Amino acid sequence: VFRLKCRNSVVLIYVCVFLQLFAVFAFSTCGGYSGQLRVSVDCMEKASSNLSIPIDFGYPFRLDQVSFEAPACEATKRERVFLIGDFSSSAEFFVTISVFAFLYSLMASIVYIFFLNKYRQISRGPLIDFVVTVVFSFVWLVSSSAWAKALSDVKTATDPDEVQLLIPACKVQTNKCGSVHGARWSGLNTSVVFGYLNFVLWAGNIWFVFKETSWHKGAGRLAGGGASQKQAGTFTQQPYNPGGLDQSGNFSPPSDYSQVGGATSSNQM
Repeated sequence: VFRLKCRNSVVLIYVCVFLQLFAVFAFSTCGGYSGQLRVSVDCMEKASSNLSIPIDFGYPFRLDQVSFEAPACEATKRERVFLIGDFSSSAEFFVTISVFAFLYSLMASIVYIFFLNKYRQISRGPLIDFVVTVVFSFVWLVSSSAWAKALSDVKTATDPDEVQLLIPACKVQTNKCGSVHGARWSGLNTSVVFGYLNFVLWAGNIWFVFKETSWHKGAGRLAGGGASQKQAGTFTQQPYNPGGLDQSGNFSPPSDYSQVGGATSSNQM
């Protein structure tokens, strides 16, 4: 039992280390993102053209606050154009869960390393840890799914072909608009992957935390008590028969009377 407890505590410590690392990767790849795309507006009047218009955006992806200047193709006149969409709620929720998950796993690893005996002595500690682990597993799944959907919408809203439709000059057939390059999404795609990996780690950690709770220990005690009762029930004592006369008047020997003993006593008689 001691070896099993030590093995479970070591697993909890290692899992907490991975939880911290994956949480850091999740909020760093999402919260630290900044991207850029470029579009071109080729006016009929070449002097008004701009063949490389930079559009910068990033976390928390309030695209409706991102603006850029585009030529109006009327002399030197320029117009300010805003992107469409606000995806900050999903992104901030994802990063917030990452930060809180990192802080909790860091605190849990400190408890497992330095205060494991007190943690096991207090029954509420493992129960609270179990409930929090289940909650984090659920919110990781929700936040990762919400962020994956929001990321898909961000990609659509920042597609150079979609951005061109927002420029008034591009609606004139005599002007030609095109895309120079789009944004790079490898970092944000990685953040979604780390989000689902965090869900898998937290969901797998539920079992190891559950083994520290009184619910698991109580179930083990009940199973052990039932096995001992079954084993004791197999050893039934037979009642001792002291011997005596039966109904026909013949003498019946005691229950532990052996044939050898009976033959010896008859010979002696």
